[in-house]
Amino acid sequence: MPGTLYVLGTPIGNISDITLRALDILSEVDFIAAEDTRVTLKLLNKYDIKKQLVSYHDHSSRLCADNIINRLMAGESCAVVTDAGMPCISDPGEGLVKLCYENEIPVKVVPGPSAVVSALAISGLDTSRFSFEGFLSVTKKQRNEHLEQVKNNTNTMIFYEAPHKLMNTLGDMLKVFGDRKISLCRELTKVYEEVIRCTISEAISYYENKSPKGEYVLVIEGAKPEEKPEFTIEQAVDIVCDLIEKGEKTITACKTVATQTGYKKSELYQLVNERK
Repeated sequence: MPGTLYVLGTPIGNISDITLRALDILSEVDFIAAEDTRVTLKLLNKYDIKKQLVSYHDHSSRLCADNIINRLMAGESCAVVTDAGMPCISDPGEGLVKLCYENEIPVKVVPGPSAVVSALAISGLDTSRFSFEGFLSVTKKQRNEHLEQVKNNTNTMIFYEAPHKLMNTLGDMLKVFGDRKISLCRELTKVYEEVIRCTISEAISYYENKSPKGEYVLVIEGAKPEEKPEFTIEQAVDIVCDLIEKGEKTITACKTVATQTGYKKSELYQLVNERK
């Protein structure tokens, strides 16, 4: 009978944010698959947990994943963890979970802190609907293509960004999105936690005189919903015709209704003439 893979959340900054259940599972599993064994070892040492650590990260080979799967198939249990937060979200653990399902290995979640939800909650922006966009590409072309794809998204959007890439990202966002509201959340739950709420252009001005530090979660206002016309074009033409019947000149009636409905005067004029 196969063992179980536990997808286990760890603190995103403050080491005291570990849950009691997470500590129990870390103590009980046979081994731990960690993004960076050095980071995870600090957590284990803090709570006096002695457990075998295996490295599993972005550059791990398929052989590494297969070794973990083979151990699970043999009945061992494993906790997969990332450096901070929930694994498998913009994280190599995603592939391990897929392999487990392909091999009918049970997968259980041990929830923990999430930088995405934590930043959204304190952003001051709309939290009813949001989309997580992860990290943008370091390649300018791909980064801009990503931004273009989501620029009309009316949901609040959340991105991860490293400090050395922040200014380029903000500049590209300003060009593609326009000057929207943004919350820049850095070092969440740590000593120097900071949330800057401003517009994208104000953020650029701020960091022109101050070097970005720490990992950032960018929470950005979604696009404004397109305003639907109050009248259909047919209804607008009807109004023009009514005004003409009441004695107004055609061009004057078209101008009046164009102002009221947002349709072009020339468009209304043409359609009215076609009705005659």
